[in-house]
Order: sequence, then C-alpha cells, then structure tokens
Amino acid sequence: MNKLVSQIADRTGIGEDKAQQAVEMVFSFLKTKFPTLGGHLDNLAEGGEVSEKTGGMAEKVKEGLGGILGKKTA
Repeated sequence: MNKLVSQIADRTGIGEDKAQQAVEMVFSFLKTKFPTLGGHLDNLAEGGEVSEKTGGMAEKVKEGLGGILGKKTA
C-alpha cells in the first residue's frame, strides 16, 4: 500500500498523510460495497501480491483513486 500512497501523493501534490487517509477510506468503502474483495484488499494493503484474478481490479482501484482525487493515473 505504501507504493499506492506514494503515487497518489506524488501525482496529486497532497501530503502522504492525506494520501494514506484517502487510500484507507477507499479500501473501507470497497470492502463495504464488495465484501468478497475484502481479503484481497487486506493482502494488498499489507504489501502482498495481487493475484491474476484480482489484478485487473487493483488497476481499476488505482484508476478510480486518480479520478476521485482529480488526477488521471498513467
């Protein structure tokens, strides 16, 4: 999750503390809306690898975060 937080901070210009809060908020939201992803998100948050099955979802989460924060991820 540290890489994601760093990327969000770098690309949006917000501090890492705010980026961390944003990631935690989005993960919490996604766990609520998509309970079956909860374990995968926890694994990702702990620095684990993303499986092929959920790899596409991880990319969509990153893209969504960029959209939420007003920046496009590339």
